[in-house]
Amino acid sequence: MQTLRPSPYELSRERTELSFFNQVYVWMAIGLALTGAVAFFTVHNEALFQMVAQWYMPLILLELGVVLGLSFLIGKLSGAQATAAFVGYAALNGLVLSVLLAIYTQASVASAFFTASGMFAAAGAYGYFTKRDLSGFGRFLFMGLVGILIASLINLFWQNSAMHWTISVLGVFIFAGLTAYDHQKLREMSYAIDSMGAQDSNNMRRMVILGALTLYLDFINLFISLLRLMGERR
Repeated sequence: MQTLRPSPYELSRERTELSFFNQVYVWMAIGLALTGAVAFFTVHNEALFQMVAQWYMPLILLELGVVLGLSFLIGKLSGAQATAAFVGYAALNGLVLSVLLAIYTQASVASAFFTASGMFAAAGAYGYFTKRDLSGFGRFLFMGLVGILIASLINLFWQNSAMHWTISVLGVFIFAGLTAYDHQKLREMSYAIDSMGAQDSNNMRRMVILGALTLYLDFINLFISLLRLMGERR
């Protein structure tokens, strides 16, 4: 019985896809590790932590500006500039997250992290392997993300517990959904890279960093939503 062998085009696409996702996950892991290290160091450095607590709101607004700028301007940056911006954002996010680490118990942080890891893996696998087109689903999730962002900024000043709980619950579903959608989108991006022959290191690095930033944000926000929902305060 004759077996069908993959065509050279299919083999090339598979190699490009594998290389792309490997690099995306490596840089995502680097970003998460840096964020965790900075957060841990900040919590255990009293002077630095006090400074972060004092400038907490400006830091949140700054990191929001950085991530929006990186998302919209990444096409104009070199690979090295995009990488530096991503690393800087991950470190800045570590400063902000140190406040959460100080509020919640270590057991709660660990539980939220492992739960987020499992949900991220499951949602990512679904988005990667499903044949269903998730683009319409993604537009709905994006509108939900905008709504959560606005509500979160309002609640920073209002401090309403019911809104806090609602935002956390919606956040879990929205960021799990975005994880699936973004994996499908990144797989399609890898097809575009192969079909265009965009294999030069600079262009490839920009796309890798954009993918790493996208999945990094999905994971971090899923983790924060779970921590706020199920975390035990000190």
